[in-house]
Amino acid sequence: MKFSKPAKTHEEQLTLLRARGLTVRDPDRALHYLRHLNYYRLTAYWLPFRDQESPRCFRQGTDFEDVLSLYVFDREFRLLPLDAIERVEVSFRTAWAYYMAHRYGPHSHLDAGLAKHVAWHVKNLASLEKEISRSDELFIEHYRQAYHHPEMPPIWAVCEVMSLGVLSRWVNQLPSGDLGRIAANYGLDQSVMRSFLQHLTYVRNVCAHHSRVWNRRLTITMKVPNRKPAAAAAVANTAAAPRNIYNTLVMLAYLLDIISPEHQWRKRLGKLLMDHDIDTRQMGFPDDWKKQPFWAEAAHAQDMRKEGEL
Repeated sequence: MKFSKPAKTHEEQLTLLRARGLTVRDPDRALHYLRHLNYYRLTAYWLPFRDQESPRCFRQGTDFEDVLSLYVFDREFRLLPLDAIERVEVSFRTAWAYYMAHRYGPHSHLDAGLAKHVAWHVKNLASLEKEISRSDELFIEHYRQAYHHPEMPPIWAVCEVMSLGVLSRWVNQLPSGDLGRIAANYGLDQSVMRSFLQHLTYVRNVCAHHSRVWNRRLTITMKVPNRKPAAAAAVANTAAAPRNIYNTLVMLAYLLDIISPEHQWRKRLGKLLMDHDIDTRQMGFPDDWKKQPFWAEAAHAQDMRKEGEL
């Protein structure tokens, strides 16, 4: 079938939404947001408000502000995983570089013999060389001026210009014994760490490109811990769990406890969920998540918000 729908003006978009049962108390405000938020960007945020019998229409009583609040929540929520991922990424880089430098030397990243597959090592090295060539970091420039061999800086320098994706691919090529020793810093099995790095690369890209996160069906999933660490008690094990963001949040909170013990990340999450009255089930949260000791801070932040203490 050939696509033949004409583009609608903002006014026509608003008229269509009203015809489908959406309450719009302030048309000027709604038009303002339609001008700055693509109509089709908002479509995902009014899906929870659809009428079950007439999916193209809204449930009775649905207001434009309900949709907007969900959108604003997702925009603010994306910043939480990004904040945690930054700290986790920096820590993983540090642990990898420190271990490899002390066990195999300052330029161990150049040794193809330390990779499971030489062909992938060559590809990873080429990706790293591109990132180094684009870098304007002073320590990279200093190395170029002061040293001629090897051409690439030592591992403790290159790790600072290495993207999460490249780090993930590099770690994936480590022999199991080496990866196991690095993963032990975080109380993780090596298979969980390898999988989580790949998953984090995907989640970070979703967040960084301003895409919807709160109820997204994640395409690159992760292996969850089944024996250790403490986060294992909080992960969800339903059939849908691998595709939801909840288990990602569990692992990030667990790692922040190790990397940044005084973080307030759980509290910020709990407050944000409360501020926007979010149905956490659509994010994969178990019904009893507030009763779990792992989430005590987040649950307390919600309770305080209800009582007007925050």
